[in-house]
Amino acid sequence: MKKIIQLLAIFLSISNFSFGQDAGEICSQSKIKAFAQLNKISQVQYPGDSSIDVTYYKLNLSLTYGNPGNISGIVTIDAKATQNQLATFFLDIVNQLTVTSVKLNGITDLTFSQPSGSDQLRITLDRTYGIGEKFSVDISYQGTPGSGGFGSFIFSTHSGQPIMWTLSEPYGAKDWWPSKDTPGDKADSSDVWITAASNYVSVSNGKLISETDNGNGTKTYKWKNSYPIAGYLISLAMTNYSLYQNQFNYGGSSPMPVTHYVFPENLQQNISNLDNTVNMLQIFSQKFGPYPFLREKYGHAQFGWGGGMEHQTITSLVSFSEMLVVHELAHQWYGDKVTCKDWQNIWLNEGFASYCECIYREAKYGTADFKSYVDNFMSQAKSAAGTIYVQNINSINEIFNSAREYKKGAIVLHMLRGIVGDDNFFKIMQQYANEPGLAYNVATTEDFQRIAERVSGIDLNYFFQEWIHGENFPVYSVVWSYKQDVNENYKVSLKITQSVNSNPSFFTMPIQIAITTSKGLVNTTVINNAQVQSIDLIVDGIPSAIQVDPGNWILKTVMKTTYQENIDLYPTNYTLDQNYPNPFNSGTSIRFELPIDSYITLNIYDELGSFVTSLINEKKSKGIYEVRFDPNNYKLASGIYFYTLKAGNYSETKKMIILK
Repeated sequence: MKKIIQLLAIFLSISNFSFGQDAGEICSQSKIKAFAQLNKISQVQYPGDSSIDVTYYKLNLSLTYGNPGNISGIVTIDAKATQNQLATFFLDIVNQLTVTSVKLNGITDLTFSQPSGSDQLRITLDRTYGIGEKFSVDISYQGTPGSGGFGSFIFSTHSGQPIMWTLSEPYGAKDWWPSKDTPGDKADSSDVWITAASNYVSVSNGKLISETDNGNGTKTYKWKNSYPIAGYLISLAMTNYSLYQNQFNYGGSSPMPVTHYVFPENLQQNISNLDNTVNMLQIFSQKFGPYPFLREKYGHAQFGWGGGMEHQTITSLVSFSEMLVVHELAHQWYGDKVTCKDWQNIWLNEGFASYCECIYREAKYGTADFKSYVDNFMSQAKSAAGTIYVQNINSINEIFNSAREYKKGAIVLHMLRGIVGDDNFFKIMQQYANEPGLAYNVATTEDFQRIAERVSGIDLNYFFQEWIHGENFPVYSVVWSYKQDVNENYKVSLKITQSVNSNPSFFTMPIQIAITTSKGLVNTTVINNAQVQSIDLIVDGIPSAIQVDPGNWILKTVMKTTYQENIDLYPTNYTLDQNYPNPFNSGTSIRFELPIDSYITLNIYDELGSFVTSLINEKKSKGIYEVRFDPNNYKLASGIYFYTLKAGNYSETKKMIILK
């Protein structure tokens, strides 16, 4: 969304900046740079006061441009108690903004304090409240917003004209208004009333209800949002905007306005880009379901940040390059309608919006362009370090990591699409965006997984565990051979080896294999679920070459694909039987046969391929063996597990299920 550059004045003098980075990179790097400069993380109070549930915000603000500028006004917050005997609660607001009064229901003065260094407003209620009881407070305050240089509230200029804008993600709402500064608590609706000098056009979320000239050199713009909204998505922007409008004909009773508030000096050269927004709305509405805020609007407010921010119904943009507009528009479904419940799950916002870039390219420019765009994302995703699930939300670099949360997050969706198929994938995307309880609410990875499994009918726990909570990607080496069998078909023997990884130790994935034969191309899919795995495939033409994952559906590296003539990669004279009973509770038996004296291992692995225990690790004589395995000895939970027998080049794996 946002890319900070060194000289804002120079940047703003360029009317149509051409980006060398993709939209996700712009988004990631600008957030990181901005908040690193502000040193915000040391002030984080997250995730807000859990003892209250905010249902409504009204910001009635007066803004004075200057250096420094000033903000004053009254913020009304409706909330309800989430615990019994609620007597006090806190809101997030920086200490440099001074609260002058707090009134209950606009009448009764309440006791409050702003402890030094806390960035909190602590309020004592008039009595104790029980779970579900509602109350409303009006908070009067004033001061200079807590954003120095580039940040969450900016006073600046463009072409010599004053401009003010906000950008609150992830922890910046408290810099300019008292709130519960967490994505996990959406208000049911909001109002933003802005009074400023009459030469400004003031823009915010939702519908413009009124524009009033106050007769004293100021104007008041009243904006009303009637949809649930996360605090960080509430915004304002104001300058001497020119308004350019389109309409989105979505099949309703009247078209939805598409409103663009643009610097006057930049309008004419951007009209064709602005017009393209309607086509983007059509593409995404077809793919994901109707645009989420049809009763209000979609639009843009140009600002001085080096990218864009997906403020609900009114994205803030520095310029109108195609993919930047696409990325921020996609957030209206994934990020605004369905919002990540916490910043640990930011990939549900950024990975989704990034893959929507790919989907848009596919719809507009075709398959070849789509594949090229995905290939570029894959290349960047390979540099990702750590888990997509953010381990440290006190680090902006961790939350907005471009390679990991944006690119690898996008490729997770691409790989899911490869597993479930196009029809199921787009059903998953639609149902996730429209799921009762998630639509216009917040979600976690587990919510998305649940919907993906329900739609596809596939157990995808292994997939989400290894790609969201695991690290890196598989590195494959493949040795293959073939020989003609008694039916005059050809048995292709594959030995797939994965390099050792830390978490998981290896990746379980369905892999497409393309075999070139004398009778044409044979495509098949194998389930690779072992570090070293041997697989036989039967074809009816003479094999000449194989290709691993020809459609490029997996984030991976194929180190080598080697043909080795006349080798038996999968000896048939070793046997490993299915355990019995299976499923089981207290114990099961594993039976196998050795054709010769062999040094063998018989190991147990969990669903992600992590080592559990070794049942045998020694030399055994030729013969038939039966080994007893009791999961209670290892305190194993219910689930899918694997056992692997290895002897020399021989390796075979079978699945077993523990039910308790």
